Amino acid sequence: MHRLKGKLSAHAPRAAGLAALVALVAIVSVSTAGAKPGRSQATVVFMSTQLTPVTEQQKLIDVTLKGAPVSVNFVAANAVSDLVTRINAEAQAGSGTVSLAAATVGDLETVADKLTDLSDVAAKLKNAGIPKSLMDQAKLGTNKQLSIPWMQATYLMCANKKALPYLPKGANLNSLTWGQFAQWAANLQKHFGTPEVGFPVAGLFPRFLQGYLVPSFTGRLVTKYESKDAAAAWLYLKNLWRFVNPQSTQYAFMQDPLLSGEVLVAWDHVARLTNALTAKPDDFVLFPAPRGPKGRGYLPVLVTVGIPKTAPNPTDAKTLIAFLDNISQQARTITEHGFFPVVAGKLSKTLNPGSLELAAAVKVQQSTKDALPSVLPIGLGAQAGAYAKVFTDTFNRMVMNKEDPMTVLKDEGNQLQTLLTAAGAGCWQPDPRSSGVCQVGG
Repeated sequence: MHRLKGKLSAHAPRAAGLAALVALVAIVSVSTAGAKPGRSQATVVFMSTQLTPVTEQQKLIDVTLKGAPVSVNFVAANAVSDLVTRINAEAQAGSGTVSLAAATVGDLETVADKLTDLSDVAAKLKNAGIPKSLMDQAKLGTNKQLSIPWMQATYLMCANKKALPYLPKGANLNSLTWGQFAQWAANLQKHFGTPEVGFPVAGLFPRFLQGYLVPSFTGRLVTKYESKDAAAAWLYLKNLWRFVNPQSTQYAFMQDPLLSGEVLVAWDHVARLTNALTAKPDDFVLFPAPRGPKGRGYLPVLVTVGIPKTAPNPTDAKTLIAFLDNISQQARTITEHGFFPVVAGKLSKTLNPGSLELAAAVKVQQSTKDALPSVLPIGLGAQAGAYAKVFTDTFNRMVMNKEDPMTVLKDEGNQLQTLLTAAGAGCWQPDPRSSGVCQVGG
């Protein structure tokens, strides 16, 4: 059995007034080994909404952070609200323990006013080749460099090569339509006698609904949530579900049922497909999600790191950012975590076949002419969980319980508007930016 190196502990903040709050949050932290020669004696508390499963934490500590010039205490924020609540509470108290915070752009933007300007770090990373578009996203909706890109990812389709002979006649794996995908699923069930498609309903399935399904049929998301085009998307999924393995409601990571042969075709986050590709690179093929009437919806993910204004150790936090964005550590975002580098240049000459397959598939998905990118929700803060629930509730009511589509969309649209108003959140891609609270439309 593999064990995490370092100690596991509940990390309590120095400010006494925060003790009860952190006890409620119940965050687990993992520390790197003790200080080495040349290392700062202070510790950087690094809190992240990414790489939170225990196995992913282990890889981060044992491999990616190995040799870091500073001592690191990694704190897993198992929900976005954990990080948001912690940063806000420490700002209110006027002192804190978190020196480095990592999250997707949309989530970190929620606490943008609590972060310090990192223009000096950006200047030092000028030669790293981080694209301007990523640096601009890392400004978190401001004109200041409030965070620095760390890693990026997306979600892809994965198929066992045994499924390929049953593609519809004339279908191209890299340019499938959702109609062809449904026919493929039907063909597989007819041949094998069981549903061979799988989705991680117990995992990141809300991201499929938000970034892939609905935008592909509507060209928008929130502003078309109650539309007839949106109803068509959900009705498509209802029809497709006849060919989906019933165990999908229990799947959190699709790499496991792919490896076991429970399913032959699946969708998931690239980090949650990596084990299958590494273990049996010759058995699987990756491809972009299919396209719908409005385009090929997909969801790129940019993870950035920022330093809270209350950080007790900002100098070492900046050193850690530079370490995370160096060539060696960036190469490990592929091999260890299934994420992709944000820096340019040749990162490794020895990437394994599975990693090369991932990198190629991501490039194909991003470069298709009909690509319709979305971004993760921006500005939801503590409403992030309620936002995801709207989509899972819509799925359960319409697809699983077969309720009336327009009634469900109206009910859930009202819930969506309530939480957007509570968060004060404007619209985000693929919806046009709004000057005020994003409005649910039809």
